[in-house]
This record gives sequence, C-alpha cells and structure tokens, in this order.
Amino acid sequence: MPAVPVDGADRSDGSGSFDGGLSGNPGDTWWASPDDDEPEFDESSVRVRPGRKGSKPRTKTRPGHENALTGRILSVDRGRYTVMLDENLPAERRITAARASDLRKKAVVNGDRVDIVGDTTGAEGSLARIVRIVPRDTLLRRSADDTDAVERVIVANADQMLIVVAAANPEPRIRLVDRYLVAAYDAGVKPILCITKTDLADPAAFLANFAGLDLPVFQSGEGGMPIEQISVALVGHDTVFVGHSGVGKSTLVNALVPGTNRAIGVVNTVTGRGRHTSSSTVSLRLETDAGRGWVIDTPGVRSFGLGHINTDNILKAFTDLATIAQRCPRGCTHLPESPDCAIVEAVDAGELGDTGRVRLDSLQRLLATFAPAR
Repeated sequence: MPAVPVDGADRSDGSGSFDGGLSGNPGDTWWASPDDDEPEFDESSVRVRPGRKGSKPRTKTRPGHENALTGRILSVDRGRYTVMLDENLPAERRITAARASDLRKKAVVNGDRVDIVGDTTGAEGSLARIVRIVPRDTLLRRSADDTDAVERVIVANADQMLIVVAAANPEPRIRLVDRYLVAAYDAGVKPILCITKTDLADPAAFLANFAGLDLPVFQSGEGGMPIEQISVALVGHDTVFVGHSGVGKSTLVNALVPGTNRAIGVVNTVTGRGRHTSSSTVSLRLETDAGRGWVIDTPGVRSFGLGHINTDNILKAFTDLATIAQRCPRGCTHLPESPDCAIVEAVDAGELGDTGRVRLDSLQRLLATFAPAR
C-alpha cells in the first residue's frame, strides 16, 4: 500500500516512492540529509580529572636500596626513631629517622635492626628514612589479656630478660613472674631473676617456687646492690628489663648505666602498688671493663597477657622433661590430671632424681597459668 502524506496530499511520482516531502528531488529523504547544524567533536577535547595521587601508574618494582646502612633502633617517639649507625666503629653516630611509606603498616620497635637511606650524617635537623626491617632473631610480645589474640610487641632481638621483683613493698607476685617466664620461653629468651629490697623481707619462700628452673638469681637490698655481678651477666647481650611498677627497676638501671637518670617512683602506701614512671622503652648501652652490652628498659606493667603464646615453647625450656614428653600420648597437657603422661610417670618412678618433682611442679604451674586462656 503506498505511503500517504500527513496532509493527505498525493506526492507520489507514480513509481510508488515517497521522498518524505523534504525536497523536490526524487529519492531525497530526511534521514539522508547531512547534519550540518551539529558540532564536530574529537577525543582531543576530552578532559580527564587526575587521581588524588596522580595519574601515573605506580610500578610494582620497588628500589632495592643496595647502599642502605643498617642500624639499631634505640627509642621511638611519636613517629621518630633514634637509630645507631656504625655501632662500635669510629664513625658511630645516632641519627633520627622516619618510616618509609611501605612500612606504614609494619611495627618498628626498640631493638629492631633496620636499613636506612637518605641523610645519615646525624647532623642537627637531618631526617633519614627506614626502608627495611632486618629479619628478627627474637620477638618479645604480650597481649592485653589472655583472651586477646592481638599481640603487643615489646622489644625485638633481645636474648635475655631480667625480671625485677621486690621482696616486699610491693609484695612479690608469683603468677606475674610465671607469666614473664612463659613469655621468655616462648620468645626463646633466657630469663634472669633479680630480687630487690631484700632488706625488707626474706625472699627464700618466694624463690622456692622457682627451684626447679635453670634460673640465675641476683639479690639486692639497701645494704648493697650486686652491680658488678649483674653487669658481667649482661655483657655481650641485649637484655630487656621487665617488672611490676615500684619494684626498683629504674633504680637498678640507673646504677648499671650511670647518667641515665631514669625516673624513679614510690609505692602507694594505701594500695601497695607502684606508680608508672618509665613511659617508654629505651635501649641504654652498658659500659664495663669486661665489655659492652645493652640494657633495654621498659615501662612497668601490672598485667601480662598470654593470648598469643604457643604452649609447646614452654616445654622446650625444660630440656630433660621435653625428651621424656616424646613418649606422651598425643594431646597430652602434662598437667596433674592428664592420663598416661610420661613425665608424671617418670617422676613417680624416680627417673629424674631429687629435682624431678620440683621441675615438674614448675612446668605444670606455668602450663596451668596459660591453660585457662585456651
């Protein structure tokens, strides 16, 4: 059927075609006419807003920093790190550094060995950059409580822990010392015990709780402090000092490292608790005739969570018991109620001699300390 114009007029040329009424030329249609009234565009006029961090794509190839210097973290203060470079060399110096952006999600802590680039002269106002953390030998950690799996790193690369406890004022807490020991054994750090204020109370009953451990013990009181003996034990080591507030830890540090002037607090006569005086962890160099070492002073704590601990590392500290434990059934807890425990049976049979019972008691107390967290 031929197309009919809107106004009803017959504009057919007789051949049946229809031009839409746009022109008098047959075959011309409105859709074939050029769009002369439309502007022309090309891609050159397109504007792209750059991203906040620039439009240049970031390469995945990071610089190797082959010429970086390695130093020791001595202290941390609001994002600024005091680092010792060229330790024990004529060019030894302390510099200030900040973390590179690549390390913003990684914790850099006291005792870390780090690679440094930038201005490493140590001149006043200079700022270097920490670009890499050297793999750690040890990592001492704690959590807020036993149910918190989030760990708080205390110090890195320490190989000894000096646990400072007062014989009185404040009263010694066996369970807190147990927790320090568990954390030390878990980290592979050798524990040492120092009893202060022995002039106020006899520490014999307290020390009997640790008779089954290979634990060196120093005692000090108002009459004298065994600084020389303690210093010998610290030479050649990185020793982290831990202890309850008010036990005399800062006093001991000041005696070992003269001129340190770490703040010293007093014990509240009502609560029997010490007041926190050391607010940050700091590494201090120990200088003796026998050699050098590092004293790492930490703030006093009243709790020491073990939510991150692997109990297998506790047993490793008791090498003789760990050998016998290989005969225990799978899943043995080595606690008194554990059935068919080879360690318990060996102690009952007298295989471990006179000290076997004491060492087993110490092991079970440490394991029981952590067991409730499971």
